[in-house]
Amino acid sequence: MSRLTSLSDVAAGVDRPDYQPSEHAAGVIHIGLGAFHRAHQAVYTDDALAAEGGDWRIIGVNLRSTQIVDDLEQQNCLYTVVERGPGPASARLIASLEGALAAARDSKAVLAAMVRPSIRIVSLTVTEKAYGISRATGGVDAKHPAITHDLSDPHNPEGAVGVLTEALRLRREAGIEPFTVLCCDNLPENGKLLKCGVVDFARRFDPELAEWIDSSVAFPSTMVDRITPAVTDKTFADAARLTGYDDKAAVETEPFRQWVIEDHFPSGRPAWEAGGAVFVENVAPYERMKLRMLNGAHSMLAYAGFLCGCRFVRDVMQNPGLAILVRRHLMAAAATLDKLEAMDLSQYADDLIIRFQNPQIAHETYQIAMDGTEKLPQRILYPALEALEQGQDVRPFAFAVAAWMRYCQGRSEDGTEYDLRDPRSTEISDALKSAGNNAQQIMDALHGLPALFPAALTSNHDWNSSILEALSRILEEGIAQAVKKEASL
Repeated sequence: MSRLTSLSDVAAGVDRPDYQPSEHAAGVIHIGLGAFHRAHQAVYTDDALAAEGGDWRIIGVNLRSTQIVDDLEQQNCLYTVVERGPGPASARLIASLEGALAAARDSKAVLAAMVRPSIRIVSLTVTEKAYGISRATGGVDAKHPAITHDLSDPHNPEGAVGVLTEALRLRREAGIEPFTVLCCDNLPENGKLLKCGVVDFARRFDPELAEWIDSSVAFPSTMVDRITPAVTDKTFADAARLTGYDDKAAVETEPFRQWVIEDHFPSGRPAWEAGGAVFVENVAPYERMKLRMLNGAHSMLAYAGFLCGCRFVRDVMQNPGLAILVRRHLMAAAATLDKLEAMDLSQYADDLIIRFQNPQIAHETYQIAMDGTEKLPQRILYPALEALEQGQDVRPFAFAVAAWMRYCQGRSEDGTEYDLRDPRSTEISDALKSAGNNAQQIMDALHGLPALFPAALTSNHDWNSSILEALSRILEEGIAQAVKKEASL
């Protein structure tokens, strides 16, 4: 089967761009050519080009790996998005990528592209760890390998922060207006965090450059959401079956997608709203919505579902009791939120239920359950605290924590042991050594982990009694029976 190289010869029935790619130049550079970008921002840009045109195609950049760059170049940067919903899979051809560059092969070409006056936005999806920025301080971590290297040789950078800083320095030196930096990684207030990191990095070797970046460069925050599972042989097989071509850059995803963006683009932007993006003044309330509803429910169903033997989220939703508890958690989380412009929280909850039920998406509960001590505060504990302050029922949040506490024992009910995959797993194990199977001792031990549970929660009678009741039932009657009884409350 020949490689995908042309729009014109793709099989009938495949959704293809309603514009001529060659008529639109690049205005965006995106760092991080992974599956998420190709299933998310590049799709929104495809919609924007079809709706309003403009020179907004994307030059994709990978800082490390080269394989996806090679695959895209061999097929004129065209690729297939396979959507998996309750019905048959569908295919869409994306043409918003103009080119692809591998920094590991030619970092100078990447910097040269970023300095072009026509480039008005540089966006990123490189994962939190790749930035080397400390959430606690907002500055860069000098021990991070990429930061260490780039501080020693800032004009030949390898990491994301260093590359952004050097490209901005070169534009300033050439008298070219700065581009807007658009972080699309799943980080709270990601624009503010990235700005702090870049400014701190620049300040360490060029204070004047740091001041210019601080005062002249826009870093709008965004909230992104779309489940994009790892590509498999089935992804490629379905792309070939649907399009009639071999596509080594194909990705698969769910029908749902969401993008909330702070509308601060001094040099302009694509019409991303054509694809459903929502532009707001402040993205923080939408981040809280996602953290508390989507991510909070995910954590609850991951711990309870994993203990019930549910491998995937879709399996959790087939369990009547767990499905009730998922809905209960979504509504409890929604009750802690303020009303949001252009967002119906009840409809959002309904949309999440549909996504969780999607039989074609294999999202593992064990994967969601990892790093619990890092996730619980934003997802469960802070909303629980607000629920207490507002006189709302904290039982849904307490049950989620009780399930996490049982999960922290590191063994299933049949005795099978599993790795907690938590940065504080040693602390957790040490704390539980003398607790045995005693619910009170387990709760007290885990409540006592430093800098995790707010004192206003651990000192509250309703919170403690709710956890103790739920945890005691899980330990004494088993998770399956505990879920049934909890769902009947």
